[in-house]
Amino acid sequence: MTALSQGICSSLRRLLFALLLVPAATTAAVDYLSFATEDEANSTEIFRKASPAVVFVTNKALRRDMFSLNIHEIPRGSGSGFVWDTSGLIVTNYHVIAGAQRLTVTLQDQTEFDAEVIGVAPEKDLAVLRIANPPTSLIRLPVGDSSELSVGRKVLAIGNPFGLDTTLTTGVVSALGREIRAPGNRTIRGVIQTDAAINPGNSGGPLLNSLGQLVGVNTAIYSPSGANAGIGFAIPVNTVKDVVPQLISYGRMLRPIMGLDLASDSWIRRFRIEGLPVVGVFRGLPAEQAGIRGAYRNARGEIKLGDIIVAVNGKPVRTNDDYLSLLETRQPGDVVTVTLRNGNEQRDVKVTLIESQ
Repeated sequence: MTALSQGICSSLRRLLFALLLVPAATTAAVDYLSFATEDEANSTEIFRKASPAVVFVTNKALRRDMFSLNIHEIPRGSGSGFVWDTSGLIVTNYHVIAGAQRLTVTLQDQTEFDAEVIGVAPEKDLAVLRIANPPTSLIRLPVGDSSELSVGRKVLAIGNPFGLDTTLTTGVVSALGREIRAPGNRTIRGVIQTDAAINPGNSGGPLLNSLGQLVGVNTAIYSPSGANAGIGFAIPVNTVKDVVPQLISYGRMLRPIMGLDLASDSWIRRFRIEGLPVVGVFRGLPAEQAGIRGAYRNARGEIKLGDIIVAVNGKPVRTNDDYLSLLETRQPGDVVTVTLRNGNEQRDVKVTLIESQ
């Protein structure tokens, strides 16, 4: 056999050997890709459908030039939001729009609209905006049920981190029932923790489940550097469903009241008081009718403490946040049991809650 013939035979053997291996390798690759692309296809489809409902919110302030004295408009901050209603209602975080002198909302197609604030709930870090003359192409996100979430479930976050428009990150629910601080030092309870990357600018954007349903509003990250460290937080959609209609109708959150004027938390800490002192009681309201007494001056003109609230319906009250959070779980007309301490005496009184004015 000549050298040429030997070379041809060797090449043919190598080709035949490669062809024999191809089916097994191809089958393995196809099996792997079909498994991997199922999740990828789900993420891609959710992003395709949901991203047009996600907006970019810019908080602008007016500044006077120190030399020319001309007024300039400068960006004060930015974040994300999403369409709540096709009439032009947008939901975002309160901290995104706080202190704004002008707000603009930019849609996915880069059209920009001026926005007005319809209502705010700093205690839940939520706000509702409205854009004038919204386009007919607006779409809203399907709303899910955050009570159905469980640790390990897939979630997707869409927003504008660092001003980069319409960015998708994915992860899982890392924990449920977390607590975070809202503006005004109120506590937001029942918060969703996720490892889906959330960075500055994601605030106010939607957190979605694998069905593409809204399950939360991205609101904060836990990171010493201020960038994503695998721990992000979202306000559960069940809280959003309760708060947003109130903001649309009344401009604020409504909670039932007793008719009390209470001491500040700083005053309580300063004098190391256990419980929530009643400073005053409003005439004609349920607290007065229940016999709750506020602070008073004695015959020598000294201010003396009256009743101190130590519990509501058996749950301890140590701060204004404790008290307000308990009331937020009730409705006007509900009767609550308030445990009071006055000196060495302790008593329970029944109070019928009424709607705040």
